[in-house]
Amino acid sequence: MSAPADPLRLVALDHVDARLAPAPRAFSAEERVAIDAHFAARLAANPALWNGRVLLLAEHRFEGRTLTARYGESDYASLLWLLAQEGAHPRIRASFAMGALRGADGGFVLIRMAAWTANAGRIYFAAGTPDLSDVAADGRVDLEGSVLREIGEETGIAAGELTLAPGWTAIHDTRRVALMREVRIGEEAGAVAARLRRFAAGEVRPEFDEVLVVRGPQDIRAEMPPLVRLYLAKAWEEGWGQATLGP
Repeated sequence: MSAPADPLRLVALDHVDARLAPAPRAFSAEERVAIDAHFAARLAANPALWNGRVLLLAEHRFEGRTLTARYGESDYASLLWLLAQEGAHPRIRASFAMGALRGADGGFVLIRMAAWTANAGRIYFAAGTPDLSDVAADGRVDLEGSVLREIGEETGIAAGELTLAPGWTAIHDTRRVALMREVRIGEEAGAVAARLRRFAAGEVRPEFDEVLVVRGPQDIRAEMPPLVRLYLAKAWEEGWGQATLGP
């Protein structure tokens, strides 16, 4: 019999205490061999893959509406290997902060990742794995800054145009912890989507090849990963932000 599916869990959070652990995340010699072999195979299939430094989740604890998280430095190859495993790693999780971009009319704006990216064809909100540029001088991992940085890099929308809604939504299983945050902009979703298409047209190698406006369950696509579908379903169920959208 196949193993039971690992269910996604959703937790509403008021606060995330995220900090950098003092030492990089170390894998065993056997794991390192497997990581390097996995990345070599991925690189052969997609020579555009990047293997820079990222942060992986080394420890985390939910207490009520607070998450305490400790991140360790590693490489992107390790992240790809972790996500490719059937089971969970005993110590380390993939973790990222994702901004759910929402127009003034309530529509969410998502992107389909370009063919050269590691997640080609998947539909996400603009996001990325936190890295050392997100670490403050006191060791705090600035996840809000990571959200705004990634949106700016991938879409060209400046941080000053965006408003972070209160609180986080953690969507997690035994392999990853996604931290979702609604991000509002003072334009209607259709106009935002048009901006993103113009931005992509001016890029040498844009990270996305399609922009979607999602307004309800009828707009769900199979290419959206389960965590995105769960977040959207919860947002529509509870009417998050409907009365207060705007800058």
